Amino acid sequence: MQHTKLGNTGINVSLLGLGTVKIGRNTDVKYPKKFDIPNDQQVIKLLNTAADCGINLIDTAPAYGNSEDRLGKLLPKVRSPWVISTKVGETYNPSTGESFYNFTPEFIHHSVEQSLKKLQRESLDIVLIHSNGNDKHIIEHYGALETLNHLKQKGLIRATGMSTKTVEGGILATQHSDIVMVTHNLMYQEEQDVIDYAYRHNKGIFIKKAFASGHQANNNQNDNIQKSLQCILTNPGISSIILGSINADHIKSNAFHTEIVIKN
Repeated sequence: MQHTKLGNTGINVSLLGLGTVKIGRNTDVKYPKKFDIPNDQQVIKLLNTAADCGINLIDTAPAYGNSEDRLGKLLPKVRSPWVISTKVGETYNPSTGESFYNFTPEFIHHSVEQSLKKLQRESLDIVLIHSNGNDKHIIEHYGALETLNHLKQKGLIRATGMSTKTVEGGILATQHSDIVMVTHNLMYQEEQDVIDYAYRHNKGIFIKKAFASGHQANNNQNDNIQKSLQCILTNPGISSIILGSINADHIKSNAFHTEIVIKN
């Protein structure tokens, strides 16, 4: 698995990252099929498979149920130099099965403290704002990225950024942080300007929903995977594609097809 520089952060990440929403939450999610949350042994198998494929990036969030808790306990069982990316702003309420948003400085401080405890880390590699879609307001009204950058200066975070949903917000986030996470796939390419802007300014670029959260047509699954990855990797400067899976074979297949696209 090829590793790339994450913008100007000094962090190296694998071209594929493992998304972990499915190890912590299966309610009020947007996947086309229902799924059961894997047990600890199954998660360890997934992590070992990812490590064997050369994947070193794990993507999690408080909005992913107990994903952070489980990773904090299980990652030490898989001896690999993991880079962990988590988020602030959206939190999952298990009693209601829904999420709520809070972007105030006080809540962001609290969320980072909780993530440090749950992930059992002295500092967090990457923290992104988990946008509700009102990107510009979150940045300008709440000063959410300023708060993260303050925590970075204190040594609690190595790199900051935002998972955005608008072009304007993505470019603004790029100007005020290290990384932007955007949606890009065969069905949706409306945030291309953000990718181009981040690349020109040497900022990290994470891709989410590379397979449209499983909603892309899959008459020929292998062909679909390869076309999707090709669509993304034709963009220069992509740091990592975050793909969520609880199927070890899918992880291996995604890694295999990524290597084919890179070699071609």
